[in-house]
Amino acid sequence: MNIESTFDVVATVFNIIAWSGILFWVYRVYKKQIIKPEIWKMLIVMIVGLFSFSIKFNLFQSIINIPILPLGVWILYFILKRREESWQKYRSFAWVGFWANFIFLAATLLTLPIHYLIYPNDKLSTYISNIEHAAIVTIHPSGNGQPLVKDDLLNQLETMEKQKINSSEWYQDIVINSDTNERNERFPYQLVGTFPKWGSGLHSIIYIEEDGKGILVSTPKEQLYFRSEMSLIERVE
Repeated sequence: MNIESTFDVVATVFNIIAWSGILFWVYRVYKKQIIKPEIWKMLIVMIVGLFSFSIKFNLFQSIINIPILPLGVWILYFILKRREESWQKYRSFAWVGFWANFIFLAATLLTLPIHYLIYPNDKLSTYISNIEHAAIVTIHPSGNGQPLVKDDLLNQLETMEKQKINSSEWYQDIVINSDTNERNERFPYQLVGTFPKWGSGLHSIIYIEEDGKGILVSTPKEQLYFRSEMSLIERVE
């Protein structure tokens, strides 16, 4: 598996910062305890404390969790309440676990805009960076197995503009062509062998339009359409 297409450097950095802050907090609480708890039990309590009832909402096509109820703390309380001594010893770490959810929330809220600044989703070069092994695969009979013009693609990566997807017009074309038994797939080619920008962690499938001038980037979250001034495929007579 190629690290270029799987590693999200922004999310990784903020996760490391978040966990470092949480572990430092746990350490400070531990140092203040008169009766020191066992470290492995302390860590388990903290992790259980992370469990919470959360409200989910969508922000910039990412799911954000806002913790509301400390389910993990309640579970630990019911388990340890018969042993008041144990509950007093581990209670602080249970609450650290719950409040740590807000540290992760803050890390996520910081990750989203910074990731967008470094890897803007309206730039084709974000999704196509390394084209050394790029090639076109015909995925529909209406395609003609045209070769890719790599130099043209490389030269236009930074200039191709994102355009609105006219889904209703595309649908009408399919319907009309179906009625006349002359259906042509709008995107009969798939671009393979490319990688997104290093550290973006983006996953996408890239299709090329029949005329060779349109590129459709399909991600798990959205579809993006770009147009070039010249065809990216070499016409074979």
